This record gives sequence, structure tokens and C-alpha cells, in this order.
Amino acid sequence: MKKVILTGIKPTGVPHLGNYLGAIKPALEQANDTSFFFIADYHAINQTACAKTLRETTKQVACIWLACGLDPQKTVFYKQSDVPEIFELATILMGVTPKGLMDRAHAYKAAKDENRAVNMGLYTYPILMAADILIMNTAFVPVGQDQQQHVEIAADIAKAFNAVYGKTLVEPQFVIKRDVGTIMGLDGRKMSKSYNNVIPLFCDEAELLKSIKRIATDSTAPDAPKDRGHLIFQLYKHFTNTDLDNKIGWGDAKQKLFEAINAYIAPMREKYNYYMTNFSEVDKILSAGSTRARKVARETMDRVRKSIGVQ
Repeated sequence: MKKVILTGIKPTGVPHLGNYLGAIKPALEQANDTSFFFIADYHAINQTACAKTLRETTKQVACIWLACGLDPQKTVFYKQSDVPEIFELATILMGVTPKGLMDRAHAYKAAKDENRAVNMGLYTYPILMAADILIMNTAFVPVGQDQQQHVEIAADIAKAFNAVYGKTLVEPQFVIKRDVGTIMGLDGRKMSKSYNNVIPLFCDEAELLKSIKRIATDSTAPDAPKDRGHLIFQLYKHFTNTDLDNKIGWGDAKQKLFEAINAYIAPMREKYNYYMTNFSEVDKILSAGSTRARKVARETMDRVRKSIGVQ
């Protein structure tokens, strides 16, 4: 049996260049005919308390992944909300998950330490994520280091279930994604929507150029050597696989970076705009994907129900 690879995508905002380089591109490079990619729309309600916003961001995220090269003929692409078996499994897993495991979850601990309000969606987030993973018999989950704990918790929950009911669930392993380094934002901090320092992935040419011109630079003379660790040189290398002359003036460097990024993303931007305008095609892709995903999910739930004695 082939080893299943699974990736979840939370629709909590429009991806930017940092997301593309750090998550989207590496995930698609690892995709194969045993890959499952899902939009984690139920996870998003812990952060998005607006139905209109969630619908729009889910639509945008689906179109972005397809535009970036996700092949729905090869990879199973679906919405979490279209696979109800996930939520049944999450309920069952609560019966074997110790409270202490949830108390140690990073997101919960961070919220508690910062005196932020904690709802049960946040507290039990790792259980629903475990259900996402276990329902598809996932062997490997590519993650960044900050997400490693979620896969470890899923494996712990699977072990706890199997210890009580016999070998039923596949115990997943994390795979640390290729490190592209921290992508810095326009102001020198990590590129993040919370800092308002991002370059949107599929903005139009005018906005892309405007964003690149906002990149903070220093007073180094035009013909003086510049730090190759600067965002301009970093991004140019990522999008061209070549180095930009570090004795170029900042204005010329920004223009060359714009031309390089625009040439790279223009075909994907065109596909994205097409999918956004013709979203009925995307709906059909997601519907077909959910049909394939539910077939696997039902088989898993048949085993689980028999194991716990309700079938």
C-alpha cells in the first residue's frame, strides 16, 4: 500500500509571497498520486467569525492552490466541511485523548499565557486536526517546525486509540518541509499579514510594483556592495535561481525584482483570475475531490465503528 501524504490549508487570509515560498511551493513539489490536500474551513472559524469572509477566503485559497499548480487529477483536493466523517472521528477520539495532552498544546498555552480568551474550538483544535490526519490513513504530514507538535499529538492519539481498541488507525509521522529561510517583509521584520508588511501573491502589476518600492533600504551608495541577505536579493534569488549584482542601485534593484517576480507569477495570476471568475469549475473540482476523500473516510470509519462496538 502506498504511503499517504496529507496537507491542510487554513483559509484565514489571502496568501502572500512568503506563504508561497515557505508553504505552497514546497507542498506542491512533494505532491504525488497519494497526496491529500484539504481546505481546513472548520479550523478557520476559531479566527474568522464572519460567514461572508470565510466564504470569500475559502474561494480565494482554493483558486490560489489550483493556479499555483495543484493537479486535482493526481492529488485529492477537498474542503474539510464536505467530509462529515472527520467530525464523527473527532468526537470518538475525544474519548481516548487525555486532557493533559491538550493542556500542552502550543496554541492553547500561548493564549493562556497572554490572557487571551480561550474557546473550546481552540482548546480541542489538535483533536480535530488529528481526525483530519487519521481519517485518511495518513503516513506523512509535511509541516514547518512550528506545526510539528500537531502531528506528534495526532500520533499520540492514534497510539492511545490502538492501545484500547487494537490496531485500527495509522500512526502518522511529521516531515519537516525544506527550509527556504525566513522570508522578511517590507519593513525588515518577518513577512506577516499581522505586520502589514507583505507582498500579496496575485495582486495586479501596479500593486506589485508599489509593494516592492515600499521595501525598506539603507543609504548605501548605488555602486557600493550591498548585503546579499537583504530582502531584495533574497527574493530575486528565490524567483530566478540567480544572484542579483550587489553593486546595483536600490532603485534599479527594485525594478529588476519587480520584473523577475512579475514574469514568474504572471501565468499563475492569469489562472487565478480565471478560476475566481469561473468558480463553478473550482466547485466541481472540490466536489469530485470530496467524493474521493469520503470513500477513504468511510472505509476508515467502518474500521473505527467496528473497533469501538457501534457497528
